[in-house]
Amino acid sequence: MNQTDSLIKNRTPETPSGGHISDAPPSNDIEVLNCLYQVTRALSATLDLKAALKEVMDILAHTMGMQRGTVTILKPYSTELQIEVAHGLTAEARKRGRYRLGEGITGRVVSTGEPLVVPKIAEDPRFLNKTRTRSGTKNSETGFICVPIKDGSRTIGALSVDKLFSGKGALEDDLQLLTVISSLISQSVVRLQAAHAEREALLAENRKLKRALSEKYEIKNIIGKSGRMQEVFDLVLRVAESNATVLLRGESGTGKSLIAKAIHFNCSRRKGPFVIVNCSAIPESLIESELFGHERGAFTGAVSRKSGKFEQAKGGTIFLDEIGELPHHVQVKLLNVIQDKEFQPLGSSRTIKADVRIIAATNRNLEEAMESGHFREDLYYRLNVFPVYLPPLRDRRTDIPLLAEHFMKKFARDNNKNIVRISQPAIDALLQFQWPGNVRELQNCMERAVLICDEEVLRIHHLPPSLQFHDMSDQEVGNAKKSLTDMVAHFEKELIVEALSETGGNQTKAAKQLDTSLRIINYKIKKYGIDATSFKKKV
Repeated sequence: MNQTDSLIKNRTPETPSGGHISDAPPSNDIEVLNCLYQVTRALSATLDLKAALKEVMDILAHTMGMQRGTVTILKPYSTELQIEVAHGLTAEARKRGRYRLGEGITGRVVSTGEPLVVPKIAEDPRFLNKTRTRSGTKNSETGFICVPIKDGSRTIGALSVDKLFSGKGALEDDLQLLTVISSLISQSVVRLQAAHAEREALLAENRKLKRALSEKYEIKNIIGKSGRMQEVFDLVLRVAESNATVLLRGESGTGKSLIAKAIHFNCSRRKGPFVIVNCSAIPESLIESELFGHERGAFTGAVSRKSGKFEQAKGGTIFLDEIGELPHHVQVKLLNVIQDKEFQPLGSSRTIKADVRIIAATNRNLEEAMESGHFREDLYYRLNVFPVYLPPLRDRRTDIPLLAEHFMKKFARDNNKNIVRISQPAIDALLQFQWPGNVRELQNCMERAVLICDEEVLRIHHLPPSLQFHDMSDQEVGNAKKSLTDMVAHFEKELIVEALSETGGNQTKAAKQLDTSLRIINYKIKKYGIDATSFKKKV
């Protein structure tokens, strides 16, 4: 027999002759079940613990004739009890209702985990009346019932009620009912506390990730010491705090998306979303719906309403990458959004405010596109409010070693490899290459090199053949790939150059480091045309 069955079986029928007041306890099994049903529904209907417990107190007041009632919860990692919700008590009274474990009846119930029934609180010295709400002659017949709220064997709080004394049997019946209800409360408290803790953990993780993301895209964390990049950073800092539309120009792979994120995470909209739209990657028939959304039935296949990227970016920034590839009919609608700060989803008559900042990027020559009629002139001038040109990597060669080292460390960490540095010949090869794919190509090159490298130093033979033989013709590169002699010579030259670089051009020390003789080092230096004196400045 479970707890509820026992309660119904042992419930003492209530009659007017039994001394009960008319609106007091449930008078039959149906009313008991109805009370439990209402309590269960109240506890499961919301994730707001206080709201649920308040409704439970209202139910008990209505069904039990409860004068006052409280749910007291033990604070985590504390010995203090605090009233969570109360019925029939003022806010001041609730503040005064604080107990320590073992203090008063409530403290004792939580301490022992056993319920207590006090037929007449005026006659019981254990009753402390901390809330100061039970004074006067009318309280002389008031009884008090307090039951523990348990999570397994651990007591986490107490449920207590005041009601007029109407016989010991009635109080015992009420005790059974409250015991069942305290069990239901316990389940809800544990469930909601776990949900709250999980939610707080997710929010904390979200805040941590946002903070890390914001820090990642701080200007000082973007790699670039060259004069050209310092000019870019200065422009970004100037425009970031404004709401101006920014147009990022530059070759593919120069880092336009990185700069767009830097602008967003350094502006007042940093807490809003950053929505990326690659205009060249979306089919022409879907780009308008993707940007502005659509209503159900707007076109074939539109089975439900969909919000567009402009609506999703509300309060934040929308980054329109490859803006030069935008279809002509969508250019018209985008122009209206920029001018009027509002738009209409496909198939809808409602207007949505466009509370977004626009950052656009392109590697196309928009001036030529205007002349050929592929890009609207009026849209060009709307987008070109604050242009920022990103230089190609070949025009910022002083940044190549910094970027290469950054990517080397990143990929070594990702692949659990202990690579500590890049050899000087490898750096020289990186500096001499033209990098048509810019930073993206350098990143891919370093990832490949790290995967191939099985030592602490990343050397020139770990780089792609196109970098090792950058000064040869395609035919010569093809032949070099097949020549063991050439490959050995390249590797040998790299080792000598690396040793001379580390020893400041001292050939004796270089020979010792390479475990060979000075005579052989001198021979190899002349054979490969290495100028040993050029390394003295690198000490």
